[in-house]
Amino acid sequence: MTKFIPVNEPLLNGNEKKYLMECIDTGWISSEGPFIKLFEDRFAARMGRKHAISVSNGTAAIDVAVDALGIGPGDEVIIPAFTIISCVTQIIRCGAIPVLVDSDPISWNMDITQIEAKISSRTKAIMVVHIYGLPVNMNPVLEIAKRYGLRIIEDAAEMHGQTYYNKPCGSFGDISTFSFYPNKHITTGEGGMVLTDDDGIAETCRSLRNLCFQPDKRFVHERLGWNLRMTNMQAALGLAQLERLDDFIARKRAMGLRYTKLFSDLACVQLPLTHTEYAENIYWVYGLLLDESTGLDSQEVMKRMAAKGVGTRPFFYPMHLQPVLRRMGLFKDEQYPVAERFYRQGFYIPSGLALTDSQINYSADAMREILS
Repeated sequence: MTKFIPVNEPLLNGNEKKYLMECIDTGWISSEGPFIKLFEDRFAARMGRKHAISVSNGTAAIDVAVDALGIGPGDEVIIPAFTIISCVTQIIRCGAIPVLVDSDPISWNMDITQIEAKISSRTKAIMVVHIYGLPVNMNPVLEIAKRYGLRIIEDAAEMHGQTYYNKPCGSFGDISTFSFYPNKHITTGEGGMVLTDDDGIAETCRSLRNLCFQPDKRFVHERLGWNLRMTNMQAALGLAQLERLDDFIARKRAMGLRYTKLFSDLACVQLPLTHTEYAENIYWVYGLLLDESTGLDSQEVMKRMAAKGVGTRPFFYPMHLQPVLRRMGLFKDEQYPVAERFYRQGFYIPSGLALTDSQINYSADAMREILS
């Protein structure tokens, strides 16, 4: 059997080692080194934003974004049912209420046609989450937000380098967030970024990530923040990765199209869309959605793939089914059948940037054997 193929392995063969050695040689390993501003400035420029504020991880970016917009007790925030729990934690912790919409069965993103019906007098914001490789259709969402005076939080954690009608993902709405976890197109090991064009929001975000220290009275606090600073070493990694983003996107697209070709005759699996009218898939991960006529669910197929030496991951577990949220009394009697089916039947296969053609071929052959 081939060596186990992990679901993700980052590619770190650019200037990563050079920049990290510079951090070590100069002693700038904390959150005050020169790579931080350099990474922030270049990332902001690439994503078409005025400000970029680096933080310790993608969840921290969402936490800061929610707090910076003043979302608080009794406010409602519309989010997709099909997403990671990071999107909901700060909403709940600040006393606000998450309001869910189901998924679009074709693009796998939130079903934007359900948003307007969920708006109430307490709605404060819409959190848009781009899923797996294709962006949400943003123009109708932006129009809804403008009509009702709502804030937009754009979670672009999986969209490094993706565009919507040729405009960078991460450049929409009041505030945007990114993750730099090792499975992302750009990684800093752990890390995240908050982006905005608003000077006041940017200042608030910088304060919130740094314990809300004051410039003139450092240890006198008017507001509670967090210690969410990114280190110079993380920023050095991020800068080296950002330099190669275009190559990474091309590589991911080639990998995705290779998988699609290998699976093209499998009628029992829904493959990711290659494109929409507003974007070409960047295949952050390569997901598969099993037809229920196979008699198999994702858990069984992932178990069989593991036996063949191939790593997989399940799709997101829907927010309305999360035990911790149900114990809080949230989403009682709510059903989101598309999101439920995605978790039950969906999973993704090895998709990391270091994946080789032979590993793609082996992973696809293993899947075909299981489904034959």
